[in-house]
Amino acid sequence: MKKTILVILAVITAVAASAQQSTSLNDTDKNLMWVAQRGWNIRLSAGVNIGGTSPLPLPREIRSINSYNPGLNLSLEGSVQRSFNNSRWGVLVGVRFERKGMTTDADTKNYHMEAWNTDGSGKVVGAWNGKVKTDVNCTYLTLPLLATYSIGERVMLSAGPYVSYLLDGEFSGQAYDGYIRDQNPTGERADVTRAEYDFGSDMNRWQWGVQAGCEYRAYTHLALFANLQWGVNSIFPDDYSAVTFALYPIYATFGFTYLF
Repeated sequence: MKKTILVILAVITAVAASAQQSTSLNDTDKNLMWVAQRGWNIRLSAGVNIGGTSPLPLPREIRSINSYNPGLNLSLEGSVQRSFNNSRWGVLVGVRFERKGMTTDADTKNYHMEAWNTDGSGKVVGAWNGKVKTDVNCTYLTLPLLATYSIGERVMLSAGPYVSYLLDGEFSGQAYDGYIRDQNPTGERADVTRAEYDFGSDMNRWQWGVQAGCEYRAYTHLALFANLQWGVNSIFPDDYSAVTFALYPIYATFGFTYLF
């Protein structure tokens, strides 16, 4: 994942350098003006995703969240936006490369668990009572299709659907300091020091949801934005037995947009 972050940072640096150099390239300026005269605005955005992948509502098996770490989730997007003639309404289409992740630690009771005991005794399946630490790290290629509405010359609202393709996914963790009941809450008890799990290869490749946000144009070529992305399908298949409830990615993004 460190390599992914370095690649994103390198792309951001390269694009920023290219944007600075474009001021001296007359051909590029003319092309951008040609596009702008036809109502299309070219945009490059960078931001940070903060949120989590969570069941809704929180199941009773999860008794408390002891810690939460959002991690560093970078987002880089290229998009075009066009306003309709004599209207505040418009449309925005983009391509976004982004990371969504978190680390949580929780106390659980009768929490369905499928994991592998680190003492070498094999797989354990049943109702877990104890602590669970989970790491979620997903890299997506996302395509948003948004309606836009301008308020004056500086504020633009946006909302609409998006679809994401999972490029790389991690869903792993460990259960520790507790015990497990074999198969169900009334099964035979077995103390477990630590058991580990990794379900990253079982995650859904396609993710879709809705997005809504607001952008403020601070300068001619620079805007600040915030948006909320809410996944509407679980990160695992509906019939997946290792995780017995749906998990939805819910993230807010904060960043800036360079307007060409």
